[in-house]
Amino acid sequence: MATTEVFSSPTDPNADEFDYRPLSMAAIASLVFGLVSSLTIVAARTSPSQCLLMCPIPLLGIFLGVIALSKIRQMPNQLSGKGLAVAGLSLSLVGLIAGVGYASFVYATEVPDGYHRTSFEELRPDEVERRGNNLIPRDIQKLDGKKVFIKGYMRADSTPRRHNVDKFLLVRDNEQCCFGDLSSVQFFDQILVETVDNLTTDYSTGIFRAGGTLRIHPENLGLGVGHPVYELEADHLE
Repeated sequence: MATTEVFSSPTDPNADEFDYRPLSMAAIASLVFGLVSSLTIVAARTSPSQCLLMCPIPLLGIFLGVIALSKIRQMPNQLSGKGLAVAGLSLSLVGLIAGVGYASFVYATEVPDGYHRTSFEELRPDEVERRGNNLIPRDIQKLDGKKVFIKGYMRADSTPRRHNVDKFLLVRDNEQCCFGDLSSVQFFDQILVETVDNLTTDYSTGIFRAGGTLRIHPENLGLGVGHPVYELEADHLE
């Protein structure tokens, strides 16, 4: 499928005759993917994994741009759209390189000195641990009472405030696992955050970067809502 681009040459003695050359659809698609490639940079602020999920967008833009330029070069009198292909290829390259580079920079610099990076994935027991009824992973047990850094989202119904929030549930994501019925949220997908040193924050649907002392309460396993297994005494929030 192709759209049609119309050209008339001022030196053509038959001014009423037109040269019809289809506009390369691959070039148009490359430009579209190139424009959307900026999402990789936006996602890089959240995490490298989110950035990687967006990388197929600029990769497709690059692939389609190369295909379009190759076809136009092979059939210069039959296809047009070289400028669109070059723009799409360039924007896609910029989105890919800038996104991955920014994600790497954020990952390397976001953890304050003295904090150990952890994640909700590490809080989750694997199948072997579940079968052995060791629901707190050993590596996490070693962090009890230590300074940790973790990223997540504020559960909206865990605090009545929208400003000067000093206590809330930090959950793994803001999409599927953690915003249904609170009783259905797994213990390893939530951390009770209580700030110290008069630290407060405002409610946001965006990602939170939290640091503080991790407290583990294995005695709360199986007790459900209101009895968090993981608690963070937060002295760092952004």
